[in-house]
Amino acid sequence: MLFSGLDVLIPVLILLVLLLIFAGIKTVPQGFNYTVERFGRYTRTLTPGLNIIVPFIDRLGAKMNMMEQVLDVPTQEVITKDNAIVSVDGVAFYQVLNAPQAAYQVAGLQNAILNLTMTNIRSVMGSMDLDELLSNRDAINDRLLHIVDEAAGPWGIKVTRVEIKDINPPANLVDSMARQMMAERNKRAQILEAEGLKQAQVLEAEGRREAAFRDAEARERLAEAEARATQVVSEAIAKGDVQAVNYFVAQKYTEALAKIGSSSNNKVVLMPMEASSLIGSLGGIGAIAKEVFGNEQPVQRQQRPQHTAARPPLTGPEQQ
Repeated sequence: MLFSGLDVLIPVLILLVLLLIFAGIKTVPQGFNYTVERFGRYTRTLTPGLNIIVPFIDRLGAKMNMMEQVLDVPTQEVITKDNAIVSVDGVAFYQVLNAPQAAYQVAGLQNAILNLTMTNIRSVMGSMDLDELLSNRDAINDRLLHIVDEAAGPWGIKVTRVEIKDINPPANLVDSMARQMMAERNKRAQILEAEGLKQAQVLEAEGRREAAFRDAEARERLAEAEARATQVVSEAIAKGDVQAVNYFVAQKYTEALAKIGSSSNNKVVLMPMEASSLIGSLGGIGAIAKEVFGNEQPVQRQQRPQHTAARPPLTGPEQQ
């Protein structure tokens, strides 16, 4: 069986059409954008999914990753404002928002972001003292993020975060900082101890003042009582009541004898009067007390002669 030229041409044309169709169909995975170039010029961007281009006229350009990416910033030495040398490394997070700009505005996107971040780390941290550098890491991260994101904006990317991972001063500087911290802690401990001692002394002084005040108040009340007793005796004398005077003198005399007898240093007590006189004085004091503070009950008056019969006669001042 002979085939004509038309029988051979038709399958060839069908095969070419199928090849052209398959060449024009492009599948873009999720998280990527492809740029399309026609004769070397950017025309459009292919989004994730099934896309069709013109074969042999259009071609795929840059394949841009649209997901957030992590860029490790290598360790570098930074000279601070107070001439301290520290080793610093970090990490940067960025995301491509505009695929054509990221593909055609800068050559070597990651290298550009890396150098931009390292340069600004030296600039920002070099303008700060070492103590400020170690204590204000959040402020450093915020400044770096603002500067790097603003500089990388024309490239169609968004810098989402810039973090300083480690700040390593030299070993001798670390020792000096440790001694400084110890001295500062000792200083604060001494200050707290002094404050505590001061507070204790103040409280003790306030306690002594309160005790002195209460003692003075007690002495004042005792003096008022003594003055009142003296006034009562004076009023009794003015009225001609000599028994009140005798009672007052006998009471003070008895209290003095009690103090002499209760002394811990005296083993022998020398009495200034005879024992019979002392007994008589005590009996006289009882009689005076009965006359001063009121008359006794009738029953007591009937029993009184039996009690006083054995009492010795009064001697001395009590006879008056």
